[in-house]
Amino acid sequence: MFRGFANVWSPVIEASRLKDKPLPVVLAGESIVLFRGDGGRIGALVDRCPHRGVALSLGRVCDDGHLECAFHGWRFDVSGANRHVPLNPDAKRDQLGATALPVRQIGDLIWVFTAPGIEAPFEPLAPEGLTAPGLMRTYIERQWDCHWTRAMENMLDSPHLPFVHKRTIGRPLLRLMTPQSSMEITWQDTANGGRASASLDGADNGAYLEFFQPNMMALNIPIPGKHLRIHALVIPTEEGRTRLMVAGSRDFATAAILNPWFSWMNGKIADEDRAVVESSGRSETPEPGSERSVATDRATLRFRKYYYDSLRESEAGAPTGPG
Repeated sequence: MFRGFANVWSPVIEASRLKDKPLPVVLAGESIVLFRGDGGRIGALVDRCPHRGVALSLGRVCDDGHLECAFHGWRFDVSGANRHVPLNPDAKRDQLGATALPVRQIGDLIWVFTAPGIEAPFEPLAPEGLTAPGLMRTYIERQWDCHWTRAMENMLDSPHLPFVHKRTIGRPLLRLMTPQSSMEITWQDTANGGRASASLDGADNGAYLEFFQPNMMALNIPIPGKHLRIHALVIPTEEGRTRLMVAGSRDFATAAILNPWFSWMNGKIADEDRAVVESSGRSETPEPGSERSVATDRATLRFRKYYYDSLRESEAGAPTGPG
């Protein structure tokens, strides 16, 4: 399970989208069903009934918070435990459970751990901009035809800004550049992944990128005394397909009526990237030494090293029920 993306936490969906019906999502090639059980607790199960393999997302959430399979009415709680097998009062329900995955709601997002089981060995680490109180947040989504690693390294790449984003966030750099300009990328390892900053001709404007393993980036846009960040959540779905969530956070201009403009701008920036990234194809990013690189590729090369050292060969155990 989850080959190439196993044993990590990933955001999957805005929590507001999970209401009273089962919600199917795809994460790293695995179909998952999310639902709200008793007391609003969130369950995440492999979207496959252990009885006949039917998608549990076709079922319904009963009044008691159990997820009922649409085929034969088997019922499961948020832990995957089988709570009812109709017409079979003597069934050994402790051996008939669905496969559960660790799940959390952090801030506005639902996170899933990519390995079966009820407990996870560690907790997710979310960027401050997605959790701090008092911030206005906006979210948009895009579907890209590329391997998630290509999209992720694009989000950590500063040198493309004055070219791909020359009409938006790259405009200030473009105005300062000359044919003789030089950019220096610095990288600092952190507990969550790394921090990268770029200086142009020796001048650092205070912007920086933070990489949150395995698939998140936070861009700090310097405005004196203000918080403004753009987060890229790069979520692998089917093979060669990526769902990109862009989350903006700010502590100024917090009137909700302004949210559509901030969402539009973040969408415009993401759409500027799409054609370039998709042109790289649906294959994963290659090993660090297999493409020609230069000094300004420092951040993307660090991501490649992380992916090949820690994720590429990862896989989770075979699915089993909770009993």
